Amino acid sequence: MEKRGFNFVLTARDCSQTCGLADLYNLSYTRLGRHYGKNKILKVVGLILRSLQLAPFILREKPDLALSHGSRPQILLSAITGIPSVLIYDYEHVQLLPFADPTYVIVPEVIPDSIIKHFKKRFIKYPGIKEDVYASNFNPKNDMRKMFNIGDDEIMVTVRPPATDAHYHNPESEGLFSAVIERLCESPTTHTVILPRNEKQAELIKRTYPLFFKNGKLVIPSEVVDGLNLIWFSDLVISGGGTMNREAAALGVTVYSIFRGKTGAVDRYLSENGRLIMIENEEDVKTKIIIMKRDRNINMPSTNNAVLKKIVDELAKILTNDMSD
Repeated sequence: MEKRGFNFVLTARDCSQTCGLADLYNLSYTRLGRHYGKNKILKVVGLILRSLQLAPFILREKPDLALSHGSRPQILLSAITGIPSVLIYDYEHVQLLPFADPTYVIVPEVIPDSIIKHFKKRFIKYPGIKEDVYASNFNPKNDMRKMFNIGDDEIMVTVRPPATDAHYHNPESEGLFSAVIERLCESPTTHTVILPRNEKQAELIKRTYPLFFKNGKLVIPSEVVDGLNLIWFSDLVISGGGTMNREAAALGVTVYSIFRGKTGAVDRYLSENGRLIMIENEEDVKTKIIIMKRDRNINMPSTNNAVLKKIVDELAKILTNDMSD
């Protein structure tokens, strides 16, 4: 978009590794707000507070368009101030605000038209999955195995715990996560890298499995790491969330989902095409997950550069045509 002459200002909420990743990639951003946990009342309070924190920034910058991948405060504030908004999202069961619809919605084409109702002006689809936008430019670097002292003859597994603070969280995922950790730690040549969603979750995992951390079977990175590199150097990935599952699928790495919320259309699409294996119960943990080395000499699957082009073309069209009507 910048190459086409559009200017951007970027904000980031202090949630999970968002700001850490922005720093890792040298993005210039303004930090606004934080996560307020899973309590529904606190979520509403957090929505109001983040909107109030965002308001002075928007009034100062006076943007022509508000763009996010699921920011409720931004959508709310855009509706109040009359700024057109674009919501990009890829999980149709996420809860949107019933009283503040985005102006435009952009979703993967596998999501049925009948499900998308929250938009004022235009509904746009793109091919593939959102992870194709950046996975298409990925080049492996920084061997993560060396960072965690995992030998090439050993099996490296990356695990992402469930998003326990999310409104769509199903407690069944926590039972599957525990079963996965027990199974992986029983394997003599397996080492598991866990990517907790926050410090509270990290501390809970450390308290639950002290022996496995002591003997090196489990490790939690001490700093934010490049997710695509971590996935690429792993032999398999197991995740209780959507993005890491789909990043692995985009890179052609074997991936298992322990997400037990409502299954989205993107995950069904990946599962039906053999790119994602759904783990539904503890028996599946024992029978479906295959712990084995992966041949990293195989070329990455060719990803669809048309995804990025389609989204950028649509945003440019909105900025140059639709908003001048």
